[in-house]
Amino acid sequence: MARILNYGSLNIDHVYSVPHIVRPGETISAVGFKDFPGGKGLNQSVAMARAGAMVFHAGRVGNDGGFLKEILVANGVDCTWLKNSEGPNGSAIIQKDKDGQNAIICYAGSNGEISPAEIDEVLSHFREGDILVSQNEISNVPYLIEMAGKRGMRIAFNPSPIDDTVLHMDLSPVSWLVINETEGYGLTGEEEPEKIVKNLITRYPAMAVVLTLGEDGSLYCQGDTILRQEACHFGVKDTTAAGDTFLGYFLGTYELEGDVKKALDMAARAAGIAVSREGAVPSIPRGEEVR
Repeated sequence: MARILNYGSLNIDHVYSVPHIVRPGETISAVGFKDFPGGKGLNQSVAMARAGAMVFHAGRVGNDGGFLKEILVANGVDCTWLKNSEGPNGSAIIQKDKDGQNAIICYAGSNGEISPAEIDEVLSHFREGDILVSQNEISNVPYLIEMAGKRGMRIAFNPSPIDDTVLHMDLSPVSWLVINETEGYGLTGEEEPEKIVKNLITRYPAMAVVLTLGEDGSLYCQGDTILRQEACHFGVKDTTAAGDTFLGYFLGTYELEGDVKKALDMAARAAGIAVSREGAVPSIPRGEEVR
């Protein structure tokens, strides 16, 4: 079994339950507030581990984020290459409306302190065929992907949030690009799912694109292969970790089974369960719940 290295973010999520997502110039009162462990990196590591994969998490944890490492370890994630920072941890302010939709503001904190030298040291412990997972919530992502590609690692990239760094990146080393419709529009200027994946496959023929479509399921495209996966509906309470759960179960299952269709099905079921629960990490199902 190949090893999966998630070089990713760790956040403390401050979640406000609101009647609707706040509009510019508007002040509203929250009807509830909770803190949760989160960050796309942490969520994805937990999801991959719960899917049964061998997961290593690298990155940085702040002086207020020790409990995040404890959560990773408790879920079987190897944290050998997780370093400590003296400053505050990364955090997110999340608005969640009555329909479970959300709007998120991220602060990088310790996630923004990852240096090229640290990246080189961590990658030296991995080999050709191992998998790198990354998001756009840490520093020096273009360097990370370039160096992992040179080592022959397979790369899964979730370019969230979309910014100028992502728009100017060379994505040719990426094996799997996992995006939602908003990210797809940001990368291509296209709104229709089929046009999004065709645009990306034309530019990067060797890459597989996994486009998540919320309640409409997902679309997988690699070369001439196009697969559609229906969503699984168990009710909606909180969509915060839906995409991270999908990515984690897709990659974890694919690494274990080697079957794209099985991976998409497991990912859809896991994401469907996740959105029926509150929080990020607490919502991610365990393998036995999904199977």
